[in-house]
Amino acid sequence: MSSILIIEQVLNGLQFGVMLFLMAAGLTLIFGVMGLINLAHGSLYMVGAFAAAWVAGATGSFLLALVAALAAAAAAGALVEIVVIRRLYKAAHLDQVLATFALILIFSEGTRWVFGSFPLFLDIPDYLSGPVTLPGGIQYPFYRLVLIGIGFAVALGLWWLTAKTRIGIQIRAGENDREMIAALGVDISKLYTLVFALGAALAGLAGALVGAIQSVQVGMGEPVLILAFVVIVIGGIGSIRGAFIGALLVGLTDTLGGVFLPELFKLFMETTTATQTGSALASMAVYILMSIVLIWRPSGLFGARA
Repeated sequence: MSSILIIEQVLNGLQFGVMLFLMAAGLTLIFGVMGLINLAHGSLYMVGAFAAAWVAGATGSFLLALVAALAAAAAAGALVEIVVIRRLYKAAHLDQVLATFALILIFSEGTRWVFGSFPLFLDIPDYLSGPVTLPGGIQYPFYRLVLIGIGFAVALGLWWLTAKTRIGIQIRAGENDREMIAALGVDISKLYTLVFALGAALAGLAGALVGAIQSVQVGMGEPVLILAFVVIVIGGIGSIRGAFIGALLVGLTDTLGGVFLPELFKLFMETTTATQTGSALASMAVYILMSIVLIWRPSGLFGARA
């Protein structure tokens, strides 16, 4: 097991983790501020990916594709919040789950009706393609390094937005006491729409960026959404810092576990099922991590203690 392979897989885990962060950050903002369980968040990830693939195919510009992904996902999120979600804030969580699950079906069938059932492909532009040489002679795809950089930049931007700006103060206040900030003159409806659109835009950006690595297809957001929920449970609901740390932990655990656990079992177990056992354990690794964190700290790493 070479050091080059380990470093490459660590970088892959970081790249996967920062993409999960883009999903989880919006999800934890929406749940923390609105108290809403939004199962349709993965559909907004899909909307961003399809918008990017279509615009890139029509214009040949990857940057325009990213802008389109942000705009389309934010617009879809704002529309969903105004038309559907606004009626669910005082509803029971079961009603929220059922309503947002219905939105998954609507988005999936609507996307299939507009774009068809076949996957689309978003090419990496020439100026981001190809490998770069890292210290130690490691060859690593430049695009994946760019994804890591974008993820860290978005995390820094979200920290600045929530900690240093007036709208960030309103978002944090809305998370703690929405009745009080409404009494102080803040338009809570506009604030909720803004937060929902921001979370949707982050999901759409993640979908567009990942769409250049894998195919863009209907239903691509649901597996990522499951891991995003794991991230916010580990990091603590409502915490951007927790979402970032949790996403990196999940990304590294999933990537390194999937690569190295089967090899370790094959090395120490002289049976024909060693690789299958390691692969099965690797698929459960992130959930085992979540269980350990919840046993140690039920509110998550950075969640507020009850």
